[in-house]
Amino acid sequence: MDSNLVVRALGALAHESRLAIFRALVVAGPEGMAAGDIAQQVGLSPSSLSFHLKDLSHAGLVTGQQEGRFIYYSANFEAMSGLVGFLTENCCAGAGCAVGAAPQCKGAAT
Repeated sequence: MDSNLVVRALGALAHESRLAIFRALVVAGPEGMAAGDIAQQVGLSPSSLSFHLKDLSHAGLVTGQQEGRFIYYSANFEAMSGLVGFLTENCCAGAGCAVGAAPQCKGAAT
């Protein structure tokens, strides 16, 4: 993973609301959640949610899909796995360690 993308992703996650949004989307799985449901779950106004989703989307961590009147957002599991892989690729000086692989979600791209 490119170090500029890593910095952008970590910067996006370095905010309490964006981290909460991303975690909620990870729990929701590949199907994602409607924007209104995300706002309700994390306790944000629609305008604040939109601002934070834009940052997460710009960092490549979430994607949005318009379905009728609603936009469904989902976590980009490939980007998440790439970020975790980047952070752990040199773990323990290349020796085996207790850091496990990121769990795979049903339906997520591998």
